[in-house]
Amino acid sequence: MNVTDPLQDLATGDAPERRIDTLIAHYAQSHQNATNEALHCICVPLIMFSLVGLIHTLHPLAALAFLSASMVYYLRLSARAAVLMSVWSSLLWMLITSLQAHQVAIYTTIFVVAWIGQFIGHKLEGKKPSFFEDLQYLWVGPLFVAQVLLRRMGWHW
Repeated sequence: MNVTDPLQDLATGDAPERRIDTLIAHYAQSHQNATNEALHCICVPLIMFSLVGLIHTLHPLAALAFLSASMVYYLRLSARAAVLMSVWSSLLWMLITSLQAHQVAIYTTIFVVAWIGQFIGHKLEGKKPSFFEDLQYLWVGPLFVAQVLLRRMGWHW
């Protein structure tokens, strides 16, 4: 894909790559190490869970607003991504709301340990996290993990 002039792809007969594919491909460049990828498949969902849980402890509506804003981002990338992330977010929401009382200590511990896991993976990879370049990669990470897991099940989006 010609990033500077996507219309050139149309002129040459090449189908332009979808933005979601470009973002995930760029994200994947710093996630080639199998251990780093495995750590991400564990840590990214834990970070999502703990982040939404922490926001929920502030106020449930704040957590819903965060998830809703995230869904708008995913919908702008791809309807399939939005559906997939809506299902995942719904599961997170059900788990978080089923926990008794506010679990700040648990969410904080999970958040910190999962981020340590992420940085260990990047140390092994020898590459910096993608979100150091652009914060939107914090939302691309869950899509990357979903793609890895779906690919392992033989599904492609």
